[in-house]
Amino acid sequence: MNKALIFNIQRYSLNDGSGIRTMVFFKGCRLRCPWCSNPESQSSKIEIMINKEKKKKYEQYVGSVDEDPTGTYEKSGKWYKLDELMKEVLKDEVFFNASKGGVTLSGGEILEQGEFVLEFLKELKEHGINTAVETCGYGKKEILEEILKYTDTVLFDLKIMDNERSKKILIGASDIIKENFRKAAAAGKVIVRFPYIPGYTDDMENLKKISELMKECSVYNLDILPYHNYGSKKYEYLNRKYLLEDLKVPTDEETENIKKFFEKEGFIVNIGG
Repeated sequence: MNKALIFNIQRYSLNDGSGIRTMVFFKGCRLRCPWCSNPESQSSKIEIMINKEKKKKYEQYVGSVDEDPTGTYEKSGKWYKLDELMKEVLKDEVFFNASKGGVTLSGGEILEQGEFVLEFLKELKEHGINTAVETCGYGKKEILEEILKYTDTVLFDLKIMDNERSKKILIGASDIIKENFRKAAAAGKVIVRFPYIPGYTDDMENLKKISELMKECSVYNLDILPYHNYGSKKYEYLNRKYLLEDLKVPTDEETENIKKFFEKEGFIVNIGG
């Protein structure tokens, strides 16, 4: 694949790997997590997000989607060739060098555009740049194995461990995810990210299964990502229904209880990440 569909390039990130990082977000994900805060990342096609309030107010001033000074329309997705994307991230190379930072690839799900991701990582390594990837692990194991060779850190989501519940809620089998997690863990580069979603991921059986898998694979670093609803408005912009509009954000005390569970299991735990 000689080009990739990117929906965001975020500079000066401090939470997704070491040092100052540039985040590259790839479009496309086969999972459908009800809490997804970037629904524009799921489709593998370019989408137009429409701010309906601004549309009512400014429609007369907007000539086209590409000529919109009002922010009514936002095009989600832009095609990049490999050299174009490298040119973009190398603008920040001075910050990588000064802070021991680098580039983090996220999504969507990077495995959906895995062949391009692999070539991009190779190029980054040719320039001596630290690399990290964020993945839910739902994709081809063969491409993941190749990606791991050029990745310094893998930020791996573990969500719902029961295979049938995962297929029902996420529309994807956790058995695939667990198999890929074992491969990533064997490379010795994994930090687990646990989305704490009340009523979905926080039951004791699920927590224990995550703990068991991490211990089996000798992975002891875990970031808890508490549920938030910051992305809910995007569903409206995409003319989609946000299914968790009545779900309450967990309290600090509730999040701390999850943290204590994993700490008692012997893990090094951070809230956020």
